[in-house]
Amino acid sequence: MSQPILIPPDTKVKLAEFDADDTGGYDKDDAKKETERYSERLGELQEVLWAEKKHAVLILLQAMDAGGKDGAIRNVLRDVNPQGCQVTNFRVPTQDELDHDFLWRVHRAAPAKGMIGVFNRSQYEDVLVVRVHEMVPEEVWQARYEQINAFEKLLTETGTTVLKFYLHISKDEQKKQFQERIEDPTKNWKFSMGDLKEREYWDDYMRAYEAALSRCSTAWAPWHVVPSNHRWYRDLVISRAVVQALESLDLRYPPPPPDLDKVVIP
Repeated sequence: MSQPILIPPDTKVKLAEFDADDTGGYDKDDAKKETERYSERLGELQEVLWAEKKHAVLILLQAMDAGGKDGAIRNVLRDVNPQGCQVTNFRVPTQDELDHDFLWRVHRAAPAKGMIGVFNRSQYEDVLVVRVHEMVPEEVWQARYEQINAFEKLLTETGTTVLKFYLHISKDEQKKQFQERIEDPTKNWKFSMGDLKEREYWDDYMRAYEAALSRCSTAWAPWHVVPSNHRWYRDLVISRAVVQALESLDLRYPPPPPDLDKVVIP
């Protein structure tokens, strides 16, 4: 059964109720055409965001392995000026990062005014993989939900729009993507035996994601659960949400310098 994409606050999320195959009634061609329009519009809005420098936008992507985060970044942001965009991929923490609180490395990567920031994985790894693999005591990761909510509220209150997307794929779709990585020589480099090991924890990860989606979809930073078995629909959902968020900021080019109309270029 398909569910709403935007998760209201205080919603108890059960991912089994979300159809990863949902396409919102679109076919592939129509979805791609609409995504192209949104991508072009995003490029226009990003230029104004960069010029005005009053707001920042953070796009946060979470997914299971092979969930499509890289493809979504590439396709949705194709018309964005790279000078105004910063992508951060959060891998296993370094020792320096582990010597600080878990949000230290995340806050450092938050976008500056005028920028679009993209998190490929994020602070949520500390209530996902850390929880599944019991890397810290339960009382530690349990406290992190509210710490994350407070952190995201700080960002929004100081001018950053936070857009969070969980790219929802089925276990069968993950298997298909892994098989493609094995069979396609251009994708062999993406395959890791470690991904197969993580796949054994699928049910544990689903429970961890359900908790994160339920406890951290807030009025200031709600979660989107994006059906992602069909990449073309995934790209449409994300690009539309990003454009709508930017349009709601009422972005404007800064006023011209005084007496600009009197300037004569020799």
